[in-house]
Amino acid sequence: MNDSVDKLVIFLAKRDGIDKLVKTFQYVSKLVHWHAESTNLKIAERAKQWEVSSGLSRKAFRTGRFLTGLNALRRSPGSTPTLRFLAVLANAGEMVYFFFDHFLWLSRIGTLNPSLARKMSFISAFGESFGYIFFIVSDFIALKEGLQEEKRVMNLEDKSIDKKNESIRKIRSDRVMRLMAVAANVADLIIAVADIEPNPFCNHTVTLGISGLVSAWSGWYRNWPS
Repeated sequence: MNDSVDKLVIFLAKRDGIDKLVKTFQYVSKLVHWHAESTNLKIAERAKQWEVSSGLSRKAFRTGRFLTGLNALRRSPGSTPTLRFLAVLANAGEMVYFFFDHFLWLSRIGTLNPSLARKMSFISAFGESFGYIFFIVSDFIALKEGLQEEKRVMNLEDKSIDKKNESIRKIRSDRVMRLMAVAANVADLIIAVADIEPNPFCNHTVTLGISGLVSAWSGWYRNWPS
């Protein structure tokens, strides 16, 4: 019990930890609003207020987050030239997303002209979706390389069983994390497409709600202290 509490404290001390918790509030309240809209208008109204306040809180809390992408661009992580190139594109898109998200937040709260909100939302979502596409491609390439590395390790004859098992455990652990990243990025891509090109599927409340929760809980898993 104490270990779980300690892990929760560590998780909530992280910027990403708080973001995933508030994101859970945001999309749970979106689904509650949709469900209660036709049966209980009072609960639906409260859920909508919770959703809006959670969304705005997340935007405020992410102030300066684009610098993370700038730092990642500077480092250009990746084990191969292809992965480094994909990382540059992915982080550039994410940097655009977080940078213009600031202006979207300011226009939503009335500090800037509210009429700018739609334009800022489009630019931010476009950068977001651009980045997520390359993050997803990078993760699939890394997953493929991980499978190849696992086969190579299993066929090694000059390595002890214990060392083989340890290497395979690390490879499989990394695979789970990358699968969580793919799930989160695909879910966020659906949400971004709903802003860029509204359509019945992506913009349906259930689609957005489930996508938001998949993204939040995948991120929760990836950020939870080991």
